[in-house]
Amino acid sequence: MEPRIYHGQLTPREIALALMAEFDLGDYRAQMVGEGEKIAVQIATREYPTSGGKTALTISMQSVEDGVSVQIGKQAWLGVAASLGMTALSALRNPWLLLSRLDDLAQDIENLQLSDQVWRVIENTARAANASFELSERLRRLVCEYCLVPNPVGEANCLACGAPLGKVQPRTCSQCGFVVQSAEAVCPNCGYKLI
Repeated sequence: MEPRIYHGQLTPREIALALMAEFDLGDYRAQMVGEGEKIAVQIATREYPTSGGKTALTISMQSVEDGVSVQIGKQAWLGVAASLGMTALSALRNPWLLLSRLDDLAQDIENLQLSDQVWRVIENTARAANASFELSERLRRLVCEYCLVPNPVGEANCLACGAPLGKVQPRTCSQCGFVVQSAEAVCPNCGYKLI
């Protein structure tokens, strides 16, 4: 899955702690690996879940210039698929057995939505820190290659010397926060068609 980049005063540790607080309880367990610039959080179902199959997911966070890059690995869902298969077989043999598997079915559906739940926690944490896919204030400046004076993104000419700033005006993809050049029509990170 493609990384999402949140620009602003946000650290990998803040996101990791939010994920730990949300998922290290109930049917899930979570652990944080690493520190500083690179942190990973692993979320999995408990060793002996009360219902449903097993699943696992790894979230990698890394500091980037004025922000954090977040990437979620592929979810291991074979245990969930096996549990769903057992539910289907039970229902085929005897439809009344489906009633005894309702807890398993509900937990399996929740486990399949784990990635969405993780993104929600990350989005809420980023929003609380005023981080977003928009360029940070510092990155909204272009430095004139002639006089080295910072200029706001979007200026055609340098405010100090009048030199042309060119067409290399950075912006971000609205779907993943990746910094793209103005000439790009498609985000090289997520493939989203840029306006």
